[in-house]
Amino acid sequence: MSYQVLARKYRPQSFEQLVGQEHVVQALANALTQGRLHHAYLFTGTRGVGKTTVSRILAKSLNCTGPDGTGGITAQPCGVCPACRDIDSGRFVDYVELDAASNRGVEEISQLLDQAVYKPVVGRFKVYMIDEVHMLSNTAFNAMLKTLEEPPDYLKFVLATTDPQKVPVTVLSRCLQFNLRPMAAADVQMHLTNVLGAESVPAEPGALRLLSRAARGSMRDALSLTDQAIAFGAGSLSEAGVRQMLGSVDRGHVVAIVDALAAASGEAVVAQADALRGAGLSAAGTLEDLATLFQQMALAQAAPAALDDADAETAEIRRLAAALPADEIQLMYSMALHGRAELHLAPDEYAGLLMVLLRMLAFRPAGTQPKAVKAAALVRPPAVAKAVVAVPLPKVAPPAPVVAPVAAPRTVAVAPVVAEPPAAPKLSDRLRPKPVEAQAEDEAMDLDGAPPDDAPPPWMEADDAPASAPAATREPEAPRRAELRETPEGAQWAERIATVNLLGMTGELARQAQALGCTTIDGREVWKLRVERESLRAPALVSKLEAALNARLDIEAGVAEDSIALRTVARAEAEQRAAEDLAAQHPMTRTLLSQFPSARILPGSVQPVLTPTP
Repeated sequence: MSYQVLARKYRPQSFEQLVGQEHVVQALANALTQGRLHHAYLFTGTRGVGKTTVSRILAKSLNCTGPDGTGGITAQPCGVCPACRDIDSGRFVDYVELDAASNRGVEEISQLLDQAVYKPVVGRFKVYMIDEVHMLSNTAFNAMLKTLEEPPDYLKFVLATTDPQKVPVTVLSRCLQFNLRPMAAADVQMHLTNVLGAESVPAEPGALRLLSRAARGSMRDALSLTDQAIAFGAGSLSEAGVRQMLGSVDRGHVVAIVDALAAASGEAVVAQADALRGAGLSAAGTLEDLATLFQQMALAQAAPAALDDADAETAEIRRLAAALPADEIQLMYSMALHGRAELHLAPDEYAGLLMVLLRMLAFRPAGTQPKAVKAAALVRPPAVAKAVVAVPLPKVAPPAPVVAPVAAPRTVAVAPVVAEPPAAPKLSDRLRPKPVEAQAEDEAMDLDGAPPDDAPPPWMEADDAPASAPAATREPEAPRRAELRETPEGAQWAERIATVNLLGMTGELARQAQALGCTTIDGREVWKLRVERESLRAPALVSKLEAALNARLDIEAGVAEDSIALRTVARAEAEQRAAEDLAAQHPMTRTLLSQFPSARILPGSVQPVLTPTP
């Protein structure tokens, strides 16, 4: 016997078997039970939601005679009487299905209506089902109006369409209209679980989740995709196989993009876009998955209990939701939707995707990213550190810059003193921590009343500056990360990774992993790694890294204490500290601080800059 596809094999045979259309089932069942039958029904909805199925069940309910042949109109057709069996097999002469897409002329409709004058041959009612009725021509609609308005008692019309806007209002007014809704992804996944259980096909929950989302509300599409996935996976459904079959974007790519956006890292965003291009993944699908992820993140912020805790992705969604403010999520969601519609206008879809992601970085809400401080460079030796000295004084002519030779290989570029309006000292006093003596004076001022008229302004120091240049004073810094505990295995892993060219998420896995040891088995390296992020432990990424290294990887979950990424951060922090120390000891800095005792060095303004070697 030939194979029967799942969409036909598991077509509902009764109202009880219908999934996701309870509002239609309740109305039709009550009408059949009470005998309040309309002469024309119009079923609307997207493809694969059950319009033809409801029509056949309605025809069986009208013509069912029961197992003993004495039954009447019922909301629960028996399925075993000749009428039910013939309607299921398409052999019932009093049930006619007409495809209006291929029979849209007035001749076909006139021929159908000519047969309406004859009573049913074997059934209780004649049922004319016209599918895609909106495809009929205007003359065909006009030809059926009179019969549709006053048909014989034994004739029932069932019309179905995916585009009710194209059906004339004169037809709509003669029909009882039911709108069949798209299936919820959860309902589709539950139905697929039941079907595959009956078929004894093993399936991973992640694979069913992908299929239910790809169906976009159509149960027939979901079953057709399941047939394809069973063939693709040779009798079983795995999440990786279904994702490869659908060509959908790995959730790890989308999560990495959101992480890069949260960190405001343009380099990471560009790297992710290049990784998507290299993998040949769809730009439109990426933006769609991004919009879906932003929607779930917004839901996690507004109603955390609405997320399904059984879903493995819920924890990741909540982590991302905590990394971005609500207004920024809403803005990025809107950009993802509009960017997807604009992809066809871009030179190519990957360029359009990259511009959408960069637009998300450029239009972040005010206050979510600190502004860069500009400084003029005075000296540019092989390594330059830029420092900005904040001098909260009224207009003062800046001293002529003096460049003193320094024996160290690094020197400092100091911005000239900038004159500020009188209102600026108020802001500077608020941000700058006051010395203990100034705090004591403020307390005394609060106790004794207002200061005298001849008191110096609050931004001036009470004591005269010493003649000699004092030690440079810096703002208190934020506590730094603990020093990195480097291990020999970490150094060996860094040298091994430096020999290969890794990009995208594969390179990110290599940089974030901590090497715990390396052995050789049968002439092949076996690395034991520790990786914190679950998305980086995906089997597909591990396989790609194994292929690039020609080695086997044994990965465990845990917080990495020594990795290439941590070493890079530690190296950058060391260079930052060296630049800040150099800026504090520079003779020009000491001279400026001696002239303006209330001035402070802003640590964030000191940036080590490497000058290219000529």
